[in-house]
Amino acid sequence: MELIERILHGDPRAAARLITMVENGTAEAVAALKAIYPHTGRGYVIGITGPPGSGKSTLTDRITAELRQLGKTVGIIAVDPTSPFTGGAILGDRIRMQRHSLDDGVFIRSMATRGHLGGLSRSTNDVVDVLDAMGKEYILIETVGVGQAEIEIVRTAHTTIVVAVPGLGDEIQAIKAGIMEIGDLFVVNKADRDGADRTVLEIEMMLEHGESDDGWRPKIFKTVAARGEGIDALTQGILGHREFLFEEEGHRRKGRERTRWVFRGLLQERLTARALDSMSRGGGLDPLVDRIAARETDPYTAVEEVLRKLGL
Repeated sequence: MELIERILHGDPRAAARLITMVENGTAEAVAALKAIYPHTGRGYVIGITGPPGSGKSTLTDRITAELRQLGKTVGIIAVDPTSPFTGGAILGDRIRMQRHSLDDGVFIRSMATRGHLGGLSRSTNDVVDVLDAMGKEYILIETVGVGQAEIEIVRTAHTTIVVAVPGLGDEIQAIKAGIMEIGDLFVVNKADRDGADRTVLEIEMMLEHGESDDGWRPKIFKTVAARGEGIDALTQGILGHREFLFEEEGHRRKGRERTRWVFRGLLQERLTARALDSMSRGGGLDPLVDRIAARETDPYTAVEEVLRKLGL
């Protein structure tokens, strides 16, 4: 209870401790997440995604600075690829944001994807709740940049920013198939490079063929994040989309969508864990796999047997 009280009063050390517990999957973490959940739902989540090398970390850093100038508190979750050897995050985005490390109004945490192909591990949503409960008004999630499989960010964020840069050849084609549909705001970063206007035009042409379910027309911004150019306009674009969501009940709808996704993910995780536990008590997974491989049964029947043992 002391840890929870400290988090609710904005203590960064207490938040960091709970996040570590969340990443380690401890029973104490689950109990704490249950206790803080009634205090969540106030933070505004911004997802920043795009290909590697597009400058997402620098954009995150600059947006944070703009929000701080507006007097807003900020939490940053930098989702890094997972090291295949240690299981830890290997990019270390916090290094790029050191100027905010002494700011009490900013909390920064790097997280590993832990092999999750969608760009976000499920624990990322738990960390969003921790930052929300500690009072961070804006929570920025900078994702790993793995391509169109990263569309899961739209289920977590209220505003999703898709970052592109000129000169990457087939980049627009790469993001067209899936990631174009998730962007609320598009950013052509490193816009001082040749081809920036062409990249903007290509995005505009692709957006012409898409339709928004909520009536929002995605906007495109040009930035040179390394020099801070265009960041003010982009930040105002974020605030404009936030205002639109609140006016059109989109904020409530997005919150419900995130709740549905988190609930389904947690349910799948728990059901799988219980099924595997039941199988281990009944002799383990290997005998069942051997029966399937020997064609004594089929995978579908085997799954149905396990589910029946669970009473499902």
